[in-house]
Amino acid sequence: MNLVRSYLVFLLFVLFVLTGCQPKTEQLRRPNILFAIADDASWKHFGAYGCNWVKTPAFDRVAGQGILFTRAYTPNAKCAPSRACILSGRNSWQLEEAANHSPLFPTQFKTYAEALAEHGYWVGSVAKGWAPGDPGEIDGKKRELTGPKFDEFKTEPPAKFISNNDYAKNFGSFLEARPKGQPFCFWYGSTEPHRRYEFEAGIRKGGKNLSEIDEVPAFWPDVDTIRTDLLDYAFEIEYFDSHLQKMLEKLEEIGELENTLVIVTADNGMPFPRIKGQVYEYSNHLPLAVMWPDGIKNPGRVVHDFVNFIDFAPTYLELAGVTAEEAGMQSVTGKSLTDIFYSEKEGIVVPERDFVLVGKERHDVGRPNDQGYPVRGIIRGDHLYLRNFKPERWPKGNPETGYLNCDGSPTKTYILDTRRKKGIIGYWQLNFGKRVAEELYNITDDPYCINNLAGEDDFSELKARLAEEMLQRLTEQNDPRVLGNGDVFENYPYNGAVRNYYNRYMAGEKVPAGWINQPDYDTDLMDSVPPVDL
Repeated sequence: MNLVRSYLVFLLFVLFVLTGCQPKTEQLRRPNILFAIADDASWKHFGAYGCNWVKTPAFDRVAGQGILFTRAYTPNAKCAPSRACILSGRNSWQLEEAANHSPLFPTQFKTYAEALAEHGYWVGSVAKGWAPGDPGEIDGKKRELTGPKFDEFKTEPPAKFISNNDYAKNFGSFLEARPKGQPFCFWYGSTEPHRRYEFEAGIRKGGKNLSEIDEVPAFWPDVDTIRTDLLDYAFEIEYFDSHLQKMLEKLEEIGELENTLVIVTADNGMPFPRIKGQVYEYSNHLPLAVMWPDGIKNPGRVVHDFVNFIDFAPTYLELAGVTAEEAGMQSVTGKSLTDIFYSEKEGIVVPERDFVLVGKERHDVGRPNDQGYPVRGIIRGDHLYLRNFKPERWPKGNPETGYLNCDGSPTKTYILDTRRKKGIIGYWQLNFGKRVAEELYNITDDPYCINNLAGEDDFSELKARLAEEMLQRLTEQNDPRVLGNGDVFENYPYNGAVRNYYNRYMAGEKVPAGWINQPDYDTDLMDSVPPVDL
């Protein structure tokens, strides 16, 4: 009897040793990852959020068969810094040069894509990854921050300025090249709805009608020009969604959809005045739908927790069975979303997820000496608090150089003309004018952030409380801006062709800035214009 017992104990020991020696890739059925990111789209403009003038069946499917998040935010509403936050799991003010737009990406910040490629994942990307800027090199080789590119196949786009990259076919090529049995991590980086747009494409090619739009933001005039611009934007979101739909169908066809974590979002708000590149509700609040049939419990939920772009990287690492330390990444600030995935609750799932921090440094140049417009903010509950550290500067770049931190568009030119040609100051002030040092908005009652409550006595206690919490949390994160060393962000060089744009332009040099329309240069306005609190 003792001999049998000893034999059983020995077998159990051998089984334990063999199991423990298996690599992590064999112990776990690690999910595939498909990350789909639109280029400049605000959260409300997807069907699952109730928008009827933008048709997004693929996004709606992901939301309906997974989780629709209603409070997802990027820390920094501009392409390069927002994407850097996604890739690193850190807030932009924790990323040195990468806090800025068009920087040199710091060598010491490894991305989740680079890490997963070293830990058993087949990694790749299509079209726009981390950009714009210089990714740098490691061992003499250009870094692939979102993975190797699969951009071979082209297609005929439905309108001028839409990319000819066949995103879906290139995803198929990526899948075909994958080693058998290896989990994958793919970055679908559409360049839509980034500007430019073919004017009236939404009407003439998309069959849309101006009357479909249920609401024009209150900081713009409600006119046909702007409604037409909005429909062209919608047409491009739908193109992004159409390729996502093909990707989902491909995964279904090959039997991989069930164990694929699909995350769909955008990098920052829509490329319109007062939104992209700013720090308001429609700037940082972004769409987010997540589907993973094998992993998400009680699919079809709507979740109101505050979630952050810095939460994606730790989610991927956890599901891959790799810690940030094992991956060789810098410490991660975000929190994995698996606590929400594995819960069956909807509404508020994790009460501790009750705030987000937001901010910016330098985006597109257009001020003397390539200065930025530093802002920090906190969103808690219904309120957004902002601190503008340099209110004497122009928030969207100087007028005489065309407000470079706002893409040229029919909407932009129309608003500028309300001041220049009609003498109407209000729309110009809201979209391009200087600002006061502190702003406070109730983003539930005032999602367009027009009524600044910061100067009202009834909100002084709330303002002070939010300001104190924001500074405390930023101090804990070693933000140079609040630690008295904010000039470090000003001194990092802009890594684009228009470096030192303002000084060169004002000296008479013709410096091309292709995203600005020539009529948008406001040469009659001077730096002496004071901030106005409307």
